[in-house]
Amino acid sequence: MNRTRIDVVLPAHDEADRIGVCLDALVTARAWLGAHRPDIDVSVTVVLDGCTDGTATVVRDFPVDVVTTAHVGVGRARTIGVAHALRAHHAEPTEHWLAHTDADSRVPERWLVQQVDALRSGADVLVGAVVPDPDDLDPVVLARWARAHPPGAALGHVHGANLGVLAATYVALGGFDPVPEHEDVRLVERARARGYRVDATVDLPVVTSGRFAGRTPGGYAEHLRQAYGDAS
Repeated sequence: MNRTRIDVVLPAHDEADRIGVCLDALVTARAWLGAHRPDIDVSVTVVLDGCTDGTATVVRDFPVDVVTTAHVGVGRARTIGVAHALRAHHAEPTEHWLAHTDADSRVPERWLVQQVDALRSGADVLVGAVVPDPDDLDPVVLARWARAHPPGAALGHVHGANLGVLAATYVALGGFDPVPEHEDVRLVERARARGYRVDATVDLPVVTSGRFAGRTPGGYAEHLRQAYGDAS
């Protein structure tokens, strides 16, 4: 009988200040998965995307696979990470789940259980929610964000920091587009257009950086800056 496998893919470009917290959270989630779903194999692949700071040094302290590239951008980095996971950790494609998050984010401890439950329920894609780290935002800005996000408001919004895809579906869709941003949105749009089952949830949101200057020009950081501004 084929065992179910989850591979977490994590691109990182100059995230030395944040990736340690991210990987600590994944270690905790992996332990929770082992305690509650002991029949699941899980690995984490970190793609060092042209890092010029100390990100690689931080990552060495964690039990993860590491792939190093030139700075190719998040779309290509995710693709490279998935390709490594599919080669290195063989599994039946219908029992192999690809969970995605970002180096400036931290997943909740039950996140991997949520991912495997999506697989076992028959989902092709799981679109999860994110919330900005309150420690990164002025209280005025945080309150402004909270007013705009009542319970359920973010349902269906696509974030690479909280995304899961069945390996068989990922391959059928052609993977992530080699673009500098919105590769996650484009993948989910193709899945919906082709009739794949795309589930969305606001349970167990991933906490992601609340910084206003991010690693992509139009990513979550820019959305926060434009939508909620400063504290003035």
